[in-house]
Formats: sequence, C-alpha cells, structure tokens
Amino acid sequence: MNLPNLITILRILLIPVFINLLIYGLYRSALSVFLLASFTDGLDGLIARAANQRTTLGTYLDPMADKLLLTAAFVGLSVLQFVPVWVSVIVVSRDLILVLGALVLHLAQAQFIISPTPLGKTTTFLQLVYIILILSLVVLNKDTGFKQPLVSGMLLLTILSGLHYIYRGIRPVNNHLRP
Repeated sequence: MNLPNLITILRILLIPVFINLLIYGLYRSALSVFLLASFTDGLDGLIARAANQRTTLGTYLDPMADKLLLTAAFVGLSVLQFVPVWVSVIVVSRDLILVLGALVLHLAQAQFIISPTPLGKTTTFLQLVYIILILSLVVLNKDTGFKQPLVSGMLLLTILSGLHYIYRGIRPVNNHLRP
C-alpha cells in the first residue's frame, strides 16, 4: 500500500465523518472535513505522478472515492434541503449509470480502460466547488437557493461528461463486434 492509495482511503473514511457532521448540524466542521477530503483528491494524484507510484488499485479506488464523496454530499445536502433534489438526482444518476456500465463491461469481459478525461476532471472540480459554495453559504447562514451560472455549468458538464464516458465505454465493444 503506497501513500497515494492511503490518502485515497482517508478520503473514503472521511465520508461518514462528513455525513455525521451534517446530520448533527455541525456545518462548519462538515465544511472543514469536506475541504480536507477535496484537497486529498488532488493530493493523491499529484503524489502518485510525482513519485511514480501509480497502481491498479489507485486507478479504481480514486474515482470511486470521488463518486462516494460527491454522492454522499449531494444526497446529504438534498435531504437537508440545501441542494435541490433534482440537481442531486442528475449528479447521482450519472455516476450510477457509469458505475453500472463499467460493471456490465467487466462482466461481459470487454476490454475497457478506466481513466479520467479532462471533461470528467472539470466536472468533478465544479461539483466540489458547488458543494463547497453551498456549505459555505450554510455556515454563513445565507440563502442556498438556485445558483444559476454555477449550477447550469456544473450540470451541463455532468451530463456531457457522462455521455462522453458512455461513448468511450461503448465504442471499443462496438468496434470489437464488427465483422
């Protein structure tokens, strides 16, 4: 187990802490934990590249940690009515579709590569920024209502990156099946 993978595991272990802080209304602490978890998202990849410590485990674990953290944040903040449910449905549905698609490809023994794209990375970044903004507004006791430009951009990229990942997953299988 190398340092980048340990950092990724730390991000996963921070999720129940974050959710419990939300449940108990400790929003400032929840924001701090979410900021720490968000910071580890960039840190693990940076260390893995700089120290040449990329692993197969990290290839699967890092995006899974991102999806778990963001899903927990969107669902938790929707339950508390700080984020519109429909926003969370779009974000969580995209990730669920991608995970299920990868599972189907794996079960079908199709060759596919799990690797983030610039569009996917930008989407994750905007989702993290959106959650940080909402939590910051909650801490400051400000209105968390619809934040048009950020929500629109984040959701557009969420949908586009989802479609792009689906295309990337289907394309090799379709090419393989051609006579």
